[in-house]
Amino acid sequence: MALKFVDEIELQGKRVIARFDFNVPFKKTRGPSGERVISDPTRIESSLETIKYLLDQGVKTIIVMSHLGRPKGKASKDLSLEPVGKYLADSLDTDVILTESCLDLNIKTLLDLNTSRIVLLENLRFHPEEEENDFEFARRLASYGDIYLNDAFGAAHRKHASTHAINHYFKSNSVGGFLLKKEILALEKVTEKPKGPFMAILGGAKVSDKIQIIEKLLPLVERLLIGGAMAYPFLKAQGHSIGKSLCSDGDIKLAEKILGGPQKQKITLPQDHIVSEQLDGAPEVSDSLDIEDNKIGLDIGERTISLFKKELKKANTIFWNGPMGLFENKSFSKGTFEIASALSESEGFTLIGGGDSVAAVKEAKLESLISHISTGGGASLEFIEKGSLPGIQALKFGVTL
Repeated sequence: MALKFVDEIELQGKRVIARFDFNVPFKKTRGPSGERVISDPTRIESSLETIKYLLDQGVKTIIVMSHLGRPKGKASKDLSLEPVGKYLADSLDTDVILTESCLDLNIKTLLDLNTSRIVLLENLRFHPEEEENDFEFARRLASYGDIYLNDAFGAAHRKHASTHAINHYFKSNSVGGFLLKKEILALEKVTEKPKGPFMAILGGAKVSDKIQIIEKLLPLVERLLIGGAMAYPFLKAQGHSIGKSLCSDGDIKLAEKILGGPQKQKITLPQDHIVSEQLDGAPEVSDSLDIEDNKIGLDIGERTISLFKKELKKANTIFWNGPMGLFENKSFSKGTFEIASALSESEGFTLIGGGDSVAAVKEAKLESLISHISTGGGASLEFIEKGSLPGIQALKFGVTL
């Protein structure tokens, strides 16, 4: 069964209940009136193409759904979607009505009044039923719309009521949005016969967090470049000293398993390091595989940067997830920014799978030179691991009680 998208369905005069991922970050300091200020509106900006299309096609109302943060089933003023509503209203130059809750008894009346074409339901996660994938909760949400649209790629790996159970109530009237379509098409360039040579770069903290993605990628790639804290369990497993670098016994065992497998020759590890005695200490060069006992590895060194960039120049497809070090500290950011630069210079297809890698590319102002930047870190990794996501499968095949 083919997955239907928003441009394949009649929309004139319909009410569309649409799930987006507006789980945006906020600045630590508030605005002049004490308001929360969105620090990165990318996820909202990414939804605008779909929302504008719905309006242009003459829908009666768009009922917008999203979560924000982790309120654990309780209403919280600090996690209200009010700043999101204001951003949408300004971006679309139209009124956006925010409901008191997503189960507000006045919503049905509001929809009948036709006072606004965009109604934003308050944070779904103020209700525990959302994360419990509760069908009755999903039924009540579904009752607002004639058509269900999912454009929340960043939440499509969750079996939640608004991404999964709700599909039960839209047997033939459920579609994906334009962002969801872009994400699927981009990720399929990595999962389905990627154009070789295919290189992947993984960083971040824990091997255990990415063991499945490593096992999935190894048969597909020509090289798997591993940096950041993720590299230290592999170096330790090879018998090298890693000093006080972040590393757990569990991750060492996983690294030993991977290095004992048939694809071990594809793994490329750091050759040198930038270290310090403490996380906020002065950077020092460690010009060997081994790190002194009193030092912490916090970035890849110059030889490793050169080696990684040399490999990446050969690639026609590159996937990157995870920084090469403690990049939020400028003293240990060079490795991460050099990898970002290498991707921006590549003539091949480049895909960044969310998280800190995206933050680094944006800070370097190189995002326009990347083929695709995923809006969902965890979702993009799970898509590569499994070839799809629960929210996408539900959209495609429906859900039974």
